[in-house]
Amino acid sequence: MKNKRLIIRNKRGQVWIETVIYTLIAFAMIGAVLAFVKPKIQEAQDKAIIQQSISVMEEMDNIITDVAIAGEGNKRKIPLTIKKGSIKIDGSTEKIIFEMESRYEYSEIEQNTNIGNIVARTDKKAGKLYTVTLTLNYFGKYNLAFGGNAIESKTITKSSTPYNLYVSNKKIDGNSAINFELG
Repeated sequence: MKNKRLIIRNKRGQVWIETVIYTLIAFAMIGAVLAFVKPKIQEAQDKAIIQQSISVMEEMDNIITDVAIAGEGNKRKIPLTIKKGSIKIDGSTEKIIFEMESRYEYSEIEQNTNIGNIVARTDKKAGKLYTVTLTLNYFGKYNLAFGGNAIESKTITKSSTPYNLYVSNKKIDGNSAINFELG
């Protein structure tokens, strides 16, 4: 009778040990798969964000051109959603710059690539990270201003809610300028 009880207890203990071991093996396999797949998913997400940002900047360029051609007093609204990175409107250099840290190598490293009026550049950072910069350059074409100040630069960062960016053709300090305002 005692031998039967010992055998049954040993079998129960063995079942629990096997269950724990199989569970640990399953977790290790899931962890190994995630270690490989997660960076690829992040890379694909970054690629999609860069493509969306290029589309937004192309739309922004078209609206700026329309506002400039339409003359003083014209105003347009650009709905702007930034999921990652930031947009800088720099009145002193007459540039609009989108910059983000990415796992995706968008273009050849340290080389400028033209995409219409947009200049794309990818710079290597530490590890497997890159800095992707998209630039619209209006130097010699339009004067850019933010909030009526032609010298000021404004950085718009990521947000869970969309921004309303207003673009208008306005006289600032006696000169015609493309003015930006957040609404």
